[in-house]
Amino acid sequence: MSLPKYKELLILKSKEEINQEIFLLQKKLFDLRLKRSINQKIKPHLFRHYKRRIAQLNFKKSSNLKK
Repeated sequence: MSLPKYKELLILKSKEEINQEIFLLQKKLFDLRLKRSINQKIKPHLFRHYKRRIAQLNFKKSSNLKK
């Protein structure tokens, strides 16, 4: 599984869509951390993918605000 690309974010236009996507990814990260703490089986590469996607969305949100 390759890392998420910034070009894939071009479909998100509004600030609300971006915020909703960030919220969903943060929820997924929380669920992963919870599963890790109770020793359930997880895919560790998803931490990096979700964190990277959140950073990309935050960058896109901040760049949209400047316009």
